[in-house]
Amino acid sequence: MGISELRRLGKPNPDIALPVNPIGRHLVRAGTITASDAVLAETVRRHCDTSFERILQSEGLASEDDLLAAHARRLSVRRLTSADLDREESLETGIDPRFLLRHAIVALRLVNGKPALVSGRPESLASLRPSLPPELGRIRPFLAPAQVVQDRIARDHRDLLRDLAETRVPETESCRRWGGAMALRLSACLGALILIVGLCLAFPVAVFGIFAAWACFTLLLCAGLKSAAVLAALTKPREPKSGTSRMMAPLPKVSILVPLFRETEIAHALIARLSRLTYPKCLLDVILVLEEEDALTQATLAGIDLPSWVQPVIVPDGTPRTKPRAMNYALDFCKGDIIGIFDAEDAPDPDQITQVVRRFEQVPRDVACLQGILDYYNPRQNWIARCFTIEYAAWFRMILPGMARLGLAIPLGGTSLYFRRDVLEELGGWDAHNVTEDADLGFRLARHGYRTEMVRTVTEEEANCRPWPWIKQRSRWLKGYMTTYLVHMRRPRLLFRQLGARKFWGFQVHFVSALSQFFLAPFLWSFWLVLLGLPHPLDPVLPRAEMVALGRLFLMVEVLNICIHLLAVSGRKHRHLMLWVPTMHFYTPLGAVAAYKALYELVFKPFFWDKTAHGLTAAAGGRRRSDGGFDLAGIKLEPSHEGL
Repeated sequence: MGISELRRLGKPNPDIALPVNPIGRHLVRAGTITASDAVLAETVRRHCDTSFERILQSEGLASEDDLLAAHARRLSVRRLTSADLDREESLETGIDPRFLLRHAIVALRLVNGKPALVSGRPESLASLRPSLPPELGRIRPFLAPAQVVQDRIARDHRDLLRDLAETRVPETESCRRWGGAMALRLSACLGALILIVGLCLAFPVAVFGIFAAWACFTLLLCAGLKSAAVLAALTKPREPKSGTSRMMAPLPKVSILVPLFRETEIAHALIARLSRLTYPKCLLDVILVLEEEDALTQATLAGIDLPSWVQPVIVPDGTPRTKPRAMNYALDFCKGDIIGIFDAEDAPDPDQITQVVRRFEQVPRDVACLQGILDYYNPRQNWIARCFTIEYAAWFRMILPGMARLGLAIPLGGTSLYFRRDVLEELGGWDAHNVTEDADLGFRLARHGYRTEMVRTVTEEEANCRPWPWIKQRSRWLKGYMTTYLVHMRRPRLLFRQLGARKFWGFQVHFVSALSQFFLAPFLWSFWLVLLGLPHPLDPVLPRAEMVALGRLFLMVEVLNICIHLLAVSGRKHRHLMLWVPTMHFYTPLGAVAAYKALYELVFKPFFWDKTAHGLTAAAGGRRRSDGGFDLAGIKLEPSHEGL
């Protein structure tokens, strides 16, 4: 609850016995805020882990300039502008620049030769001084806007911060050395290809039989894992409601990272959706992560009046140009104790962050990550969008919750994710070179003794609903899956010791069966020939009765998949998709095409990020403006988002 809500409950008496913050008294005397608002801000501060100044700024009662002026008067210090900082020389302190960024402080040597400590957050300067070297702790401070200070730090330490973002994860848990092994990968791939072609020419039926047998074996593994997960999800007891004492704990600061790259069409809608979040804005810290070379998105955001709780951060250009590298760089700009991830097109439940924060209070410390449910807001756009929505409903509402309940490590989704910041920093953030950094991080968490839980809050996003963009997105996911498996299987014995038997074998079943099913899908489809009474390549080596049994097995798994999908979309919101569930069989061939594209890229372009196309819904339903963009007012949104 913020000041606006407290006002609606009735104005307090400004003379009540509440110790008003010293800066509040300066602002009242200057006429910037009223005494009543100062008392209300102090009331809010008692229930939120944030500063008095942040509350006033997020409520629009005082600007950053007002607050810096009040602090300057109170401390009798000088304020510096961006031009002032540009003129001063940097002072080498040996302090980690990531620490400087997080606390918005920089040491400079003034023109007169004297050292100066410039702070962008004077309210926390007193508590920060003991952490500084003694010679800096005694320096009289100067004040400047926080973003100006952070920009100066980022310029001074550009190369170091860029390198840290690329190498934050330990080398033993990263794939970053693969870029220099092109000749080895190409030789191994060509050797395997020549061997397979030679065997196919010499023993075609035997090779076909081996691949078909492995496809059937992994089909059974996949079906078993799905069945166990769905049963676990369906039999999970309801979570007990949390006690009142825990619910009264002060709310923590939460930072949300939103990576953007060429997202000019949906930038306005993104800000509108973020504004719908009900979490107190004084505790919300949204970082829009922009690439340095993406001038279009930077220009688009420059034309938007961003709220005080939204800050753009520009990532220095480097290699690889990936989402995880950008998030690693932006992590040190965050103020929160909990770090969340949204994508550009996301529409989260308004109360999502509150649910996540309260859940973190209830779970043990080893639960380091909470994963929300992902859904789509354009399932009626076309057939691919419908199938994609069905697939996500089964994955996020059935299979992932079931895997978590079975005690297995789960691959994370790329958005609607929340981490304890200290754990995320302990693990080194994200692997900047892995194109499915989310799945990789899920298993790194498990390897280090942490758990992930699903939380029943929904984030809706845009379903990729055109064939080639869908294939590009899925190929990136599958390439990342292959990369993740190979990275973690470098030392299988160590992985077994870290995960334990249950999670280790769950890891094997999940990755091996998922990848095998995509690559060997044509061998499974061949069993339709048996069911239709047509000749099959294995007829010379297997009796017809056994062939029919294999065909029936394939058909039974298809029926199982249909049942799982029907269960996943049986709720009121997705019920209209039930008639489309049988068509999922014709949706899976797209995945096989994506798998072979992913295999090619794993050899030739392992770090290439095939960007997902966003804004297709806008293009389908919006009206084109004269400047070439789309008018979002023309989009027909799902009922839950009519408020936009």
